[in-house]
Amino acid sequence: MNRRKFLRSLASLTAALSLPMDDLLAQQSRDKFGKLLPLRKLGKTGESVTMLGVGGWHIGRMSEKEAQKTIELAINEGIRFFDSAEGYQNGGSEERLGKLLVPKYREQVYIMTKTGARDARSAQDDLDGSLRRMNTDYLDLWQMHAVGSPDDVDNRIDNGVLDVMLEAKASGKVRHIGFTGHRHPSAHLRALERSDEFDTCQMPVNVADVSNNSFIEHVLPVLVEKNVAPLAMKTLANGGFFGGERHGQHGDGPKVVPERVTIREAIQFAWSFPISTLITGPDDANMLQEKITFARQFQKLAESERQALVEKVADIATEVEFYKA
Repeated sequence: MNRRKFLRSLASLTAALSLPMDDLLAQQSRDKFGKLLPLRKLGKTGESVTMLGVGGWHIGRMSEKEAQKTIELAINEGIRFFDSAEGYQNGGSEERLGKLLVPKYREQVYIMTKTGARDARSAQDDLDGSLRRMNTDYLDLWQMHAVGSPDDVDNRIDNGVLDVMLEAKASGKVRHIGFTGHRHPSAHLRALERSDEFDTCQMPVNVADVSNNSFIEHVLPVLVEKNVAPLAMKTLANGGFFGGERHGQHGDGPKVVPERVTIREAIQFAWSFPISTLITGPDDANMLQEKITFARQFQKLAESERQALVEKVADIATEVEFYKA
């Protein structure tokens, strides 16, 4: 019963993230390249982003031809949020966006990348490299990447990483800053304790998470309270919903999809919470098209529907979310 009340109270906040019609008109639900996907508020920044974003790790591992096709599809179908990280393909993902996305679409898209730096000098080097590879003078969002524990957060902040991020924001090289992580909610909570300067927080949001060291349960309410924008990732458990046991791969492990839930249900579950955008990692353009269709047809799941999905996967939650081990 407590979990049902928890799911209900968080889901009721989702409407507050969706822009009212007047705001949609004021911020233009179209741009020079066409109609946008529905927009959601980006926390305390005062901005809005499309409810679906494209994951950069997957763009980086595609062939260049497929990456170009996927990027063009995203733009034509109204996606304006693009993710990357300096560590993806050793900068290859950033270079791919810098070549295929930025020259034509920079003013219309919201670009995010991340630094895995553990000290100030490395963070500054990462920033300079990311700007060069992405072929841009500024980043819309720069995030501290993959915080793993409270001690990890403390070490990075004490060694000056946050200071470099704040300096970059003050100088205009970065518009917003945030952090990411996929292992332990305690790391996210420590980051939120250490600083009120973060604009965003990227974390797993999926039907298994509620039953396994849950970011939804422990972190999401704090983000809502602090008005820090939640960015959802691993909504299909990084391949774990398809039996995978390592990054982005399918496999022979327990399968959530299609044996217990559908992809549509899994994605709608995440969007039924107060997240700003859902970052999806498509293997190809066709896979991205599927998520775009879900976005255009999205309807918030009822509390009973969300609870039923959680219960369907509760017994295998620790297995499918292998990255939390």
